Amino acid sequence: MIALLGLLTIGTFLFLIMTKRVSVLVSLVLVPILFGLIGGFGRDLGNMMLDGLIQVAPTGIMIVFAILYFGLMLDAGLFDPMIAKIVAVVKGDPLKIVVGTALLTLVVHLDGDGAATFMITISALLPIYKKLNMNPLILSGVVGLAAGVMNMTPWGGPTARAMATLDAQSSDIFNPIIPAMLGGMVWVLFVAYILGKKEQRRLGVLKTDEDYKTLSEQAAAVDESAKRPNLFWFNVLLTLALLVSLIVELLPMPVLFLVAFVIALFINYPHPKDQQERLTNHASNIIVVCTMIFAAGIFTGVLTGTKMIEEMSLSLVSIIPDSLGGYLPVLVAITSMPLSLIFTPDAYYFGVLPILSETAASLGVNPHEIGRAAILGQMTTGFPLSPLTASTFILIGLTGVSLVDHQKFIFKWAFGTTLVMTVLALLTGAISI
Repeated sequence: MIALLGLLTIGTFLFLIMTKRVSVLVSLVLVPILFGLIGGFGRDLGNMMLDGLIQVAPTGIMIVFAILYFGLMLDAGLFDPMIAKIVAVVKGDPLKIVVGTALLTLVVHLDGDGAATFMITISALLPIYKKLNMNPLILSGVVGLAAGVMNMTPWGGPTARAMATLDAQSSDIFNPIIPAMLGGMVWVLFVAYILGKKEQRRLGVLKTDEDYKTLSEQAAAVDESAKRPNLFWFNVLLTLALLVSLIVELLPMPVLFLVAFVIALFINYPHPKDQQERLTNHASNIIVVCTMIFAAGIFTGVLTGTKMIEEMSLSLVSIIPDSLGGYLPVLVAITSMPLSLIFTPDAYYFGVLPILSETAASLGVNPHEIGRAAILGQMTTGFPLSPLTASTFILIGLTGVSLVDHQKFIFKWAFGTTLVMTVLALLTGAISI
């Protein structure tokens, strides 16, 4: 009964947002409350929602000051030379820009942090997309695809969870899947080429600097009074120090972004009036992203507190026929990416994966193969379009696209990435039939 309630909750949520009958924000909050009441959990719903909010609170705080920091750096002109250099290299060619987007994301996401990757890459690239009138869905899609593949690294969340659940080492789970991951990276570059080629046909290639200058002037207005060219190198050093501190985890991420923002704000805009103007300038982005994150906290809080996710995981395993036991690794691999829309990473890797691995062991299948199959899609290629992760809302919030449009645009490419890696995993023996 609870498993059915969970499926109805998620199914109703997806139906409402995919058909655009209700906004994502409203659906994330009201749908789980409605089904929680139907399930008789009314007395405990408040605590469940509060637990969910507490869980996402650090992420919400981090995002507030991360958006403010990178927004301020954009205002101050930190990324202007980078943008000019990229434009000079790509010569106004949308194809080169999209492929460059994929390459940049593959490199930046080596740290395994989706939120940081999205904020850094989108902050650097969005101005270029705007100036060339390129489709922002391509930016969110290609960044999401590249980050999804790189999320398979052992220090990324999904693989680390799989290793912990199966009491395995990186050599057991990640190393055998490296050829498939490399294939996934090539596939992402191929997809970027296809999407870039379409944009190239739609927009053409700017032939001269004068063409680019004219298009730049027609694009989003830039507040030149906010530029701080005399503080460029200070901002560069501060940003590098911030990134290094994030990587080595010098302090908790929310604290690092808060401190860095305050320093940047005070040095670049010492007058209180200018500081207030910068805060006001980015307030809308903060509201859009943070409301989504806290609403997602309520959604996951209710699904977890009512044990809907736990019961769904048990039901999922129970419907697999014994005759298909030998195909279990392939079934897990193929379903891993779509199930990112239903299960949080903790729910899948700590709830579903143990049951799947035990089932596999009873059928003579190496449980490690189930772990390898899972990371081919579950919250790797699937995390940039899952409504259950805060990173997704950072991605769509910064690029200014809607969740449903982003999901429709990227789903087939993300699923294709998982299929390509699954085939390569079979061919290299990482998983078997």
